[in-house]
This record gives sequence, structure tokens and C-alpha cells, in this order.
Amino acid sequence: MGNASSMLTQYDIEEVQDYCNYLLSGQEIVSLYQRFCELDRNAKGYISADEMLSVPEFAMNPLSKRVVEMVDGFNFKDFVVILSAFTSKANQQQKPQLIFKVYDSASFLFRFFLLQQAPTQRLKEAGYTRGTLT
Repeated sequence: MGNASSMLTQYDIEEVQDYCNYLLSGQEIVSLYQRFCELDRNAKGYISADEMLSVPEFAMNPLSKRVVEMVDGFNFKDFVVILSAFTSKANQQQKPQLIFKVYDSASFLFRFFLLQQAPTQRLKEAGYTRGTLT
């Protein structure tokens, strides 16, 4: 899976559907696989952050740049899970769960970033300081 010369089997499709909480149909997964192979021009089995940002539906989301900053490359399953998290089919509880799947090996760092750094940065950008919050 992830190599442009390979084809998805029914087992691959079902595995990816399970991985993305069945938010996408088998046909949608096949279409995404074709898109992934187009982006993975060198058949490396993964796509870079820049290649991921070339997907308009993903790039237009305000969180897309933050998501790609946290990973060096996306394999096909990561690609599908991230895109499924940004679909209207995913509810507010599913979205972070799906994104955390991609960062499972580094979930502690990712959660630290989201839960500690991002809110602190947003407060600073809004003009708040430690003294104004207490």
C-alpha cells in the first residue's frame, strides 16, 4: 500500500476504513489512493508536507499548516485519516481522535503542543500576559 505500482485489495480498503472509523466509503478510499499515488510521484510510499498542502480541501483549513508541521511525511493510511478528520462526516469528538492516530508514536509531544503551547501562544497574541490572567 502506498506504492504507485501496487493496487488496493479489498482487505486494504477495509483496513483503511477501520483506521478512519468508517467515515469514508470503499470508493472514496480508492479515489484517495489514486490521489495519493499522483502526489507520491517518486513512489516513495509517503508524501511530504508540501505535497500534502497541495490538496486544496486540506490546505484551505486553518489547522492544516499546524498539522503538517508535526510530521515529516504521510503514508497512505495517515493521508486518509487526516483527510477524514477534516471532512464534514467527522464529528467534533472524532476529529482530534483521528489526528492523534497519525501522531500516535509522538502523541505526548503533540498533545503537549496542543494543550500547552498553542493556547499560551494564542493568549499572548491576544495581548494577555501572565499577570492579566490571575
